Amino acid sequence: MSKRVCAIIQARMSSTRLPGKVLKPVRGRPLLAHMMERVSRAHNLHEIVVATTVSGADAEIVGLCEKSGFACFRGSEDDVLDRYYQAALQMKCDVVVRLTGDCPLIDPKVIDDVIGAYLSGHYDYVANTAPPVGTFPDGMDVEVFSFGALERAWREAMKPSEREHVTFYFWKNPQLFSTFRYDLPEDLSKYRLTVDYPQDFEVISSVLTELYPQNPQFSMEEVITFLEAHPDILAKNAHVAWNLGWQPALERDRQRGF
Repeated sequence: MSKRVCAIIQARMSSTRLPGKVLKPVRGRPLLAHMMERVSRAHNLHEIVVATTVSGADAEIVGLCEKSGFACFRGSEDDVLDRYYQAALQMKCDVVVRLTGDCPLIDPKVIDDVIGAYLSGHYDYVANTAPPVGTFPDGMDVEVFSFGALERAWREAMKPSEREHVTFYFWKNPQLFSTFRYDLPEDLSKYRLTVDYPQDFEVISSVLTELYPQNPQFSMEEVITFLEAHPDILAKNAHVAWNLGWQPALERDRQRGF
């Protein structure tokens, strides 16, 4: 029997650097709507669910999902590992594909390729970004893992960082899980295609405004070609470093005695 592969997109309105970023509009549609459209083109997925929080502010995300016909799950705001586990349990997932709502340009082919690497190997966890970065542009982040691995992490992970960052427990404990990083032949990690700062939004907005009308199914390679042809746009967020959000989480662990 084939494994049930589910994409879980984590998204919430609260963001210290760019509040409400997942619903910021481009071409009359929220970024999250653009992302959901792109994720839905992946061939190796059986289900897609947006995992948001029980916070009142995230009711807007629930409304977007209902309007767009996408499943939505509401869970813990701080314990994201529990939010993922409960969502995966409800959706009866055998394989979980973790995506984050700040990656609106995610390429469905990249999703399929990372899922393919997972399904063809004998791994608990396959990703193209961790640890801590890989050869893909920031914003093409895909992590794939078994429900069994997720359940073990949910049961055993105790540190605040491990509850906040869903897959921390996997790659911090290589003796417990078999992991693999899926890389490109060429290092494209200098390109920043995520939305974390106002400058990032300017870049993403420019890409969608220019490429979407010509071809809604534009690829990662076409995004890079466009940026290379428009160095003024590429330069807008070129100075922004990868957001290694797990570093502050480790500091919080230390402060709490872990």
